Amino acid sequence: MFRSREERVADGKRLRTSLPRDAHGAWAPAAEGRDPIAILENSNAGRLSSLIPIRYGRMLRSPFTFLRGSAALMAADLATTPSTGLQVQACGDCHLLNFGLFATPERNLVFDLNDFDETHPAPWEWDLKRLAASFVVAGRDNDLPDKQSRQAAMACVRSYRENLRKFSRMSPLEVWYLRLDMEEIIAAAPDGEARDRRKALAAKARQRITENVFPKIAAIVGGQPRFVDQPPVLYHVAEPDMEERVLEGLEDYRESLSHERRVLLDRYQYVDYAMKVVGIGSVGTRCNVALLYSEENHPLILQVKEARHSVLEPYTQPCTYENQGQRVVMGQRLIQSSSDIFLGWVRGRHGYEFFVRQLRDMKLSVPIEGLEADELSRYAAHCGWSLARAHARSGDSATISGYLGKGDAFDEAMADFAVAYADQTERDHAALVEAVKQGRLEALVEEDL
Repeated sequence: MFRSREERVADGKRLRTSLPRDAHGAWAPAAEGRDPIAILENSNAGRLSSLIPIRYGRMLRSPFTFLRGSAALMAADLATTPSTGLQVQACGDCHLLNFGLFATPERNLVFDLNDFDETHPAPWEWDLKRLAASFVVAGRDNDLPDKQSRQAAMACVRSYRENLRKFSRMSPLEVWYLRLDMEEIIAAAPDGEARDRRKALAAKARQRITENVFPKIAAIVGGQPRFVDQPPVLYHVAEPDMEERVLEGLEDYRESLSHERRVLLDRYQYVDYAMKVVGIGSVGTRCNVALLYSEENHPLILQVKEARHSVLEPYTQPCTYENQGQRVVMGQRLIQSSSDIFLGWVRGRHGYEFFVRQLRDMKLSVPIEGLEADELSRYAAHCGWSLARAHARSGDSATISGYLGKGDAFDEAMADFAVAYADQTERDHAALVEAVKQGRLEALVEEDL
């Protein structure tokens, strides 16, 4: 039998007795046995060994790139912190660059979470702690003083808390239909300069479509469209049965789509396939791109990305899906406001599991380099709104809101945690630098990402 919102809010308030909100502000690593380098090495199991030095090279660049590439390490750390026990469909890798712009099926430009490789049921506060910490680490990366970086983290948490309370009063359908449209973000800009920046960002995102991506990574070779090798980040795999496996995989992937999207996919024909190294945490996984063409020579580029077990799974519960690609797809559909029309999954002949989506399709992360304190805090508020909506779709927003309360006690605690974990990230980054220096790890630092 359903319980009222008031009863669930009261449950949340009672949780404060067993877990005071200020308890979330503490961070201290385990007294012994915590080896960040060992955890990173363990997370490489099953990756392509030739690409692991690229992963380390990208993580070496700064504490912020280290944080981006070390979701497994932070998951292990978060599992040692106090927990409310209230689960949601968590993002699992919730840092500020895993939010951004992308196109809805209706071709509207929206802002939302846009990375779901690690999505899995987990305590709601794990996402929020990782997100808040990322703002302090990024703020330091931009040479902002800790006071301003901490304010950005607080702006994120405050937005999450206030909006989650608002969403808890809405009907499930109202929450499901909510989205943060880029036109609304532009209209809400505090001044003309900010409005112009947001318009320019939207214009840039709208240019990130297949027709514009194609000339940058592909060309007509011998009269046929082909990806252009750019090793070590884009290259063809020289295996005799590769094309046969790709065609077989695309056919199996097609079965994961709804009927009308199969009809759309059938308007395109496969022409080429290559491996493409992306991101930081994903480096070393089997990430590929497939090039398809319509009869009228319109290109479609699909990203076929390996799906491994979520970094959250060892600390929560077993995955309920037989295919890790399906886990990613279903998690994304549950917590993202609108998902790619070609989102699907497949298991390859050799047992590797993948999820599939369009490459880019107006997908754009907000550039944070050089952001001033006020801009970073405004961006943080948008991220807090989006995460609150995601959690409200999959979790008990009323109980969580009851726990959070109307004041800023929880915001202050999370800001304290964010600063403390930023310190930890800097120590762990230094450990990586030392491990490479001592020859424990091999790193390849690229000239340009």
